[in-house]
Amino acid sequence: MPMAPISMCKLKEILRLKYGCSLSHRQIANSLSISAGSVSHYVRRAAQLAITAWPLADKWDDETLRQAFFNTKAVSKHYVTPDWSVLNHELKHKTMILLLLWEEYVERHPEGHYSYTHFGRQYRNWLMRQKPSMRQQHKAGEKLFVDYCGPTMAIIDPATGEVSTAQVFVAVMGASSYTYAEATWTQDLENWVMSHTRCFAFLGGVPEWVIPDNLKSGVTRACRYEPDLNPTLYIKHVSQTQEHLTQNYYSKH
Repeated sequence: MPMAPISMCKLKEILRLKYGCSLSHRQIANSLSISAGSVSHYVRRAAQLAITAWPLADKWDDETLRQAFFNTKAVSKHYVTPDWSVLNHELKHKTMILLLLWEEYVERHPEGHYSYTHFGRQYRNWLMRQKPSMRQQHKAGEKLFVDYCGPTMAIIDPATGEVSTAQVFVAVMGASSYTYAEATWTQDLENWVMSHTRCFAFLGGVPEWVIPDNLKSGVTRACRYEPDLNPTLYIKHVSQTQEHLTQNYYSKH
């Protein structure tokens, strides 16, 4: 289905914002209340006509622009496929998201690019072929996955303005993804143990398995097959906490 033509005023505004102000297609679309796809369509047509600067050359009066943009036959598109391995590497940065990479891809290839939906689908298909995976089945209440998340939290003292960083402890139930999170000053053993205590109290019970990552507080010797877990938490402390919660339960009922 052909795209409905826009007014000559909006067409010139697209070219001005693109080549005179160097705005992105999404910014232009928001400014003119049109779709980003429409902006890409007219910018792609402008590139075919060698229009790459603002103000326009004298030959591009309103009638010439109308003939060039609106009285032409559809031109077959040549879609540029991104380098998925480079894109996948960039996504490993904590602040990078797929939408930003797609917008950069559109900026680099205005003449032929995938829509965001198809871009994401193609990337996921590529990713699935890179590494085999096994689907895990979790029973309710069986496994609790615990770790500290990467980014820290800035804490500002309102009296002095001093900024300190806090570590963020996160625990997630495997079956339900029910999540507990809290901030502590450090990742030392005392904070690691007490974060578990408060997490178990929040959950109202103790799971069958507590599965940490290879951080120092939880694992004394890292190994792919038989890691040594810290006995302070995963043997003594968990059993005492479970006994304490059980006693509280029966005392209330």
